Formats: sequence, structure tokens, C-alpha cells
Amino acid sequence: MTRVLTEERLDTKRNFFEGNETLKKLLKEKLDDALYEFAGGELPELGRAAANEIDERARHTDREGAPSLEKYDRFGNDQSKVWVNEGYAETVRQVYGSGIVGYVHEPIPPLGRKGNYLYSFAQGFLVSHAEAGFYCPVTLTMATAYLLDHYADDSVKSRFLPHVCSTGDLPLYEGATFLTERQGGSDVGANVVKAVLENGEYRLYGEKYFASNAGMAGVVMVLARMEGAPSGSKGLTLFAVPWRENGELNGVKIRRLKDKLGVRAVPSGEVEFDGAKAYVVGDPARGINYMLEALNLSRICNAVASIGIMRRALLESKDYAEKREAFGAPLTQYPMVKDSLGKMAATLHAETVSVFELIALYDKVTDGSASREEGLLVRLLIALLKKETAENAIHFSHEAIEMHGGNGYIEDFVTPRLLRDAQVLTVWEGTANILALELIRLLKNGIDDIFVKWVEAQLEAIQASSWHTELEKQAGRILKELRQFKQMPTDLQTFEAKHMMKEMTKLTECLLTAGFAVRHGERERMLCDVFCEEVWGVREFGGEMRTVDGFGELMSGV
Repeated sequence: MTRVLTEERLDTKRNFFEGNETLKKLLKEKLDDALYEFAGGELPELGRAAANEIDERARHTDREGAPSLEKYDRFGNDQSKVWVNEGYAETVRQVYGSGIVGYVHEPIPPLGRKGNYLYSFAQGFLVSHAEAGFYCPVTLTMATAYLLDHYADDSVKSRFLPHVCSTGDLPLYEGATFLTERQGGSDVGANVVKAVLENGEYRLYGEKYFASNAGMAGVVMVLARMEGAPSGSKGLTLFAVPWRENGELNGVKIRRLKDKLGVRAVPSGEVEFDGAKAYVVGDPARGINYMLEALNLSRICNAVASIGIMRRALLESKDYAEKREAFGAPLTQYPMVKDSLGKMAATLHAETVSVFELIALYDKVTDGSASREEGLLVRLLIALLKKETAENAIHFSHEAIEMHGGNGYIEDFVTPRLLRDAQVLTVWEGTANILALELIRLLKNGIDDIFVKWVEAQLEAIQASSWHTELEKQAGRILKELRQFKQMPTDLQTFEAKHMMKEMTKLTECLLTAGFAVRHGERERMLCDVFCEEVWGVREFGGEMRTVDGFGELMSGV
């Protein structure tokens, strides 16, 4: 790693936090004074590290230093050990040491109290600019901490949670959530891993077919079926499974690591349980409910990783376009290039605002201060924004490659890795089809009425916006479609569900972006104009070129 980290690409002036005006304004708006001041002291350093050494380690891991399975020791014993390179291990120490997981559950030393998810996700956003693959294990560790903190009994919690939340004071136990089995995939109710009671202890038997962070996690959250439990998802119990017990492998084996298209930093493998000692977490009959809560947390992480990739793609595109000359002028002098970059900036701004508005509401849900309606609204927004941001991460990566021309397809540049890493985000934590089914499930809980009331409140808050009339019109159309959608037979609902989600997402993001613009300045209003104009296709052909005339202002806070 020494060779890689001393190359000229390191530039201490590069910083993924300092120029990000949208994020800064969101933090100022959403964090209390003490936590905002703390974040203002910490995030610039994480932004600098992500733009420099973390990014260089990510490049090395992707190109030359991917995790590998050391299946057997020299005596032929199965050790199922995963090797990671030195740089990756340093990133583990650096990022977890920043409190990205720990400060959600444990007091921040200078403040004497806990942080929240909004601060943690701001950290994750910065890290994902450089290493979306590494943010996957962080996500799994966050989900593990959530489950232990909320549902484990005192003995299980005290044994594992301090290590999962470690910032360097204790040995770190990274986490993992193992759901996928080869016969089930997204159909978790088809899972067959068994939990057998032996001498008063539960032991697990079976396999998990796509287990991310395999071999790196100190404790794994696993769904398994007790003997005599009913079939289907309701018969699944949640267990905490330590990877090692008394210094030895705890009845777990890694069959192989997956050879993936992207996110090569995270070891994903096929894991076998052969009598692994396991500890029940929470009510044995509610395992699937607990894991679905953790899944929603992971979906927010997925959206945060997506906007991280989006911003990195935009930064790389902007930097290249400013330096590259064609036909005697920099690319940024051409209207088509300005238009592409301006629209990317507006979309990134809108989705960053929307995701962090969601996170602020999610903090209310997790601290117990949210209403039932807010809890259901969070589930809806998670499904809408996870789908949209993941798809846009791919789109932005494609745009960045095109902006670079042939260079964008060459591994010397970051753009191929961005595209490879972005592609998995539409799959992890639920594909578009799975997320569309969430909308149908939520209708049974009255999400249509809840969404209508939320839209009305957002429209009330943006009366000063020049987009109020247009958004009110679009809201009337979309809410009418939503009522029709609720009355459709099941087959037709599943056919129309993704269209319905897309329309609801467009309305949601435009309302939140317009609200943010009302509360802030001219740049935010301009970004809102460009985004809404593009979303609704209301620009007159041959009319005003907002992205060209306002290019400098649009790009000033990227």
C-alpha cells in the first residue's frame, strides 16, 4: 500500500465535504447547535480523508487487493479466514473510529450524549464518494447495532453491542445480516436454516447463499426456523451468532467468496452453519419483523451510497470538463455540456435534500417520538427514494463516462468503478419490483390517506414558490391515480405499481426541493427550477436555457 498512497493523485486540498453547500445547509437546518458544531469539526477531516487516502485504498482494493478466502490452514484445517489488504484494514479503523456506527448508540465523548442517524448518514455520504463497497459492511454493522440495541436482552446486548459500536476503545465486531438462501432469494419465507435446541443452547444448521461481510463480521444476525415453528416468514426467529467462540470458529464455514461485478471491497460468500451456537434476539415469533426494520435502515444506507456515487460522478465530470479542451475551448464553454452538468447538479441537489429530509423523520421513528402515521410515511419514502436514487446512481455514472469520452472507459479513471459499484444498488435491499410490492402492502395500512395529508402540508409550506401552482396541479392528478390504484385488482396493481411509485417520487422530490428553496437562497431556487422543469417537461422548446445562463451559480456549491 505504501506505493499506492505516495502517488501524485493524493491532494490534501481535495475534500468531499468543503464544497458541498447543500449538505452543509441541511446539517445546519436539521442538527441541534451542539451536534452541528461537533459535526463541523469532524466532517471536514472525513471529507479530506475520503477524497485522498480512503479513495486511493479503494482503488487498490478494486484493482489489485480484493478480499480473498484462505480456506485452510497449513495443517489442512478449515479456518474460513478472509484476507483483506493493509489499506482496507486501515480504512476500517479510520471510518469506524469516526463513530459512524458507535455514536448512534453510545455517547459522543466531547458532548456526553449520543449522536443520531442524520450525522451518521452525513459521514456515510462522504465515505460513499470514495468507497461504496466499504459502506456495505458499515451498513450491515449499523443494522446489527440497531437490532441488538432495540431487541436483544441485557445479556446478549452487553456481550455484543459495545464491540459493534467500538470506536477503538474495544475490539471491533463488525456486523452482518444473513437473509438470502439459494431457494428463496427475496422470498425470505422460504428459508430453511434450522435452529435446534441442544443441551439448553440453540445451534444453527444450514446455509446462507449470499452473505456479505462474510469472515469480517464478529457477530452475525441470522433468521432461522426453530423446530416446530410454522412455515413461511412468521416462523422465523432472529439469532445473534458470534463468528468465533472461545477463539475458535463457531460452527461456521465459508464455502467460497462470490466473484462480483463491482463493490469488490466487501467479501460476499456462501456460508454454512454446522452447529453454530446462536442467541435468540427478542420475541422468537417476531424475527421477520425485526429484520424488516433493519432492512429499512439498510435501504436508507443504500440511498445514501447512491447519492454519494452521484456526487462523485458529477465532481469527476465537472473537473474533467473544465480541463479538457475540444475544438479550441474547454468543454464547459459548450451549451450541451453545461446543460448536462446543470441537470445533474439539480437532480443531485433534489435527491440529497429528499434523502436527508427522510433521515430527519427516520430519527423521530427510531427515538420513539414519531406518530404511527409518520412511521408508515417513512416506510413509503424509503421505498420511493431507495428505488430512485439507485437508478440515478447508474445514470450519473453513465453520464460521467460519456463526459470523459474514451477515457471514461479506462480503469485509470474512477468512472468504470463508479458504474460497477452503482449497478448493485438497484439489487441490494430489494429490487424495484420488491419495493413496488411495499407500496401495495402499505395501502392496506392507509398510506394513501397519509400521503394525501402529507402532500397537502407540503403544498401549504411552498405557497411562496413559483412552482406552487404546477405542483398543486400535478398533485391533484397523481393523488387521483393513487386512489384509482388502491381499487385495482391485485394483478393490475402489481402491473402498475412501478409507474405509481415513479409518479409519487417525482411529486415528493419536487415538493421537498421547492420547500428547501423557499427556506434558502437564489441558488436553491435555481436548482429547484431546473429540476422541476426537467421532471414535468414544461420547458418551452427554444425557450430559456436555465442550465446555460445560470451555469456558474448552479455549479458553485457542488
